[in-house]
Amino acid sequence: MADLSARRDQMFPILNARQIETASRFASGEAREFLPGEVIYRVGDRGAPAWLVIGGSMDVFRHDGLSGPALITTHGIGQLSGEVSQLSGRPALAGAHAGDAGCTALPFDAAHLRALMIGSADVGEIIMRSLILRRVGLIDAGAGSVLIGTDGNAALSRLQGFLTRGAFPYTVLDATIEGEGKALVERLGILASELPLMVCPNGTVLKNPTDTEAARCLGMTPDLPEGKIYDVAVVGAGPAGLATAVYAASEGLDVLVIDERSVGGQAGASSRIENYLGFPTGISGQALAGRAYNQALKFGAELVVPVEVQSLVEPTGAGAPLELALAGDKTALAHTVVVASGARYRRPDIADLVAFEGSSVSYWASPIEAKLCTGQDVVLVGGGNSAGQAIAFLAPQVRKLHLVVRRALEETMSQYLIDRIHALPNVELHMNCEVDAIDGEPVRGLSSVRIRNRIDGSSEILPLHHLFLFIGADPNAGWIRDQVRTDAKGFIVTGQAFDANIKVDRDPLPLETSLPNVFAIGDVRAGSTKRVAAAVGEGAAVVSQIHAALSHLSVRR
Repeated sequence: MADLSARRDQMFPILNARQIETASRFASGEAREFLPGEVIYRVGDRGAPAWLVIGGSMDVFRHDGLSGPALITTHGIGQLSGEVSQLSGRPALAGAHAGDAGCTALPFDAAHLRALMIGSADVGEIIMRSLILRRVGLIDAGAGSVLIGTDGNAALSRLQGFLTRGAFPYTVLDATIEGEGKALVERLGILASELPLMVCPNGTVLKNPTDTEAARCLGMTPDLPEGKIYDVAVVGAGPAGLATAVYAASEGLDVLVIDERSVGGQAGASSRIENYLGFPTGISGQALAGRAYNQALKFGAELVVPVEVQSLVEPTGAGAPLELALAGDKTALAHTVVVASGARYRRPDIADLVAFEGSSVSYWASPIEAKLCTGQDVVLVGGGNSAGQAIAFLAPQVRKLHLVVRRALEETMSQYLIDRIHALPNVELHMNCEVDAIDGEPVRGLSSVRIRNRIDGSSEILPLHHLFLFIGADPNAGWIRDQVRTDAKGFIVTGQAFDANIKVDRDPLPLETSLPNVFAIGDVRAGSTKRVAAAVGEGAAVVSQIHAALSHLSVRR
């Protein structure tokens, strides 16, 4: 939980007369007068503008679980309503009505709010900070969606992870304990197989929803304008894709970002990144991705998650826009495409592994998984930096952590992480070993794993409740692999000659694939350095090459 008490002035700043005058020039309409108690916008309203109070006051409230509204604050003259949702026109997570003496306020829709933040550096900084802090406040308060389920349920953990990585506030109620959650389940006659329930901010109740269904209810997957051609469509919202979005949008390009899961990619699941330039005390992958996401929104990039890109439709002719086929029979058009789809977590060949995924088998270590493992024995497989970060995060919270690796840590892990692991008293290293079998019941979870020594063939049974797998990843390029050149491992090759049957009167650009105007960056690219900083660098570098490609296509920008 973040302690925001000392930052309340930043969370709810008051603009002075000069700043109000500056902001007023960016308003999306004339000032409007609201009668005392009149609704200004409701929780769940899509496209609700931010409102700058210039007379009277405005009461802002949130949902308090299933109980009803709870007052957040009262805005007076010089204060602006809203939080991060107002930057993108997504459904509002808070509502507002006029105060006792009424309210006069200026509206700022998403486009005009972004224009204000970019057009006025000092006012923009104040507003951006306040919107982010208010979202953090909503997350801490458990505003937004209500999840009702049972502790340790795989579907509940999945939904928690999805909302957490998307920085969407929620609260969890136990369906088995007397209270609001159990009462709602009984009142609606919900079966155990229909849990968890998700009560969306607009009041809609979903039974055991998929991530896609949850996102649709939250307004995370807006309908794309029919026939619109973007300058660049970025496939993947990890560090590389987000960097492309920020730099391209800030330079005036029309940017669409699509990701099949959530913002942040694999880096978003890192508990702490300590070797990223400019963060000497480290930063979590989720925090880094969240900042980049907000930057992209600020500059006007459109982000759509979770939507799967299924294929790239073959171009119909020279200069024709590229078409991405999306799940749900939808399409997206763009003059250029950046493949930043990263990599998929690698699964070891262990019988019945899939049955335990999400409940007692994880490919990342977030606070959600750590809470499930508190005081228990866990096994973690992997010797890379991601594994090291997870060990440093998990070990202080579990009783014992068994680390299973195939080779010496010095061959695969940064020294600072190795030193930290050696200093942890409850980490036991199993060298030259691998997990080759698991035991347990899918409903109750794992009870033990069997590890085998790869040198002498001996085996050992380790009791546990959770297995963490950090054994690398394979390129996530199946949707385009047959259309572009790849190396033997399936990573996309860039900077080489276009395919012989393609007639283009220019040389390929360094990050361009064998298909003109299609670029590849980050972990999915052959020869890339698998580091967050490298991915961000490629995301920035590709933007100048996009400009060059657009110039050749005679697309005016």
